[in-house]
Amino acid sequence: MYSALNIAKYIIDKCTRERYPVSNLQLQKILYYIQREFLQLGTKAFSEEIEAWQFGPVVPAVYRQYCGFGALSIRMRYHVELDEDFMNIIDPIVEKKRLLNPWDMVSDTHSLGKAWDLIYRGGLGDHQVIPQELIRSKG
Repeated sequence: MYSALNIAKYIIDKCTRERYPVSNLQLQKILYYIQREFLQLGTKAFSEEIEAWQFGPVVPAVYRQYCGFGALSIRMRYHVELDEDFMNIIDPIVEKKRLLNPWDMVSDTHSLGKAWDLIYRGGLGDHQVIPQELIRSKG
């Protein structure tokens, strides 16, 4: 298992190198989809909690690291080494999701009955942790 920040750096580097840079909003959603995939496989991609924020699921430490970019693309290079099996799982997720409009990902993660919706509850659950079991079962 890696830290969410190291996975985020890997995603940013990959997207920058491949000329598909992502915004912080996109990065948060991609991290969510990665964690969901790993939870459905019976493990975790990272140990940090994901919280229900207004614009969807957020890993707070990663958000704070890149919030200065606002809606701009994060164009940074990092050298992060991940296990090949790990990359084989996350690379297709990154490559598919980075092409989507960020607001389409927000709409997806905000869908009624999904994990974010069940915790956020119209703002009553703002900044509350989304339980990993809920992410796994409800997406």
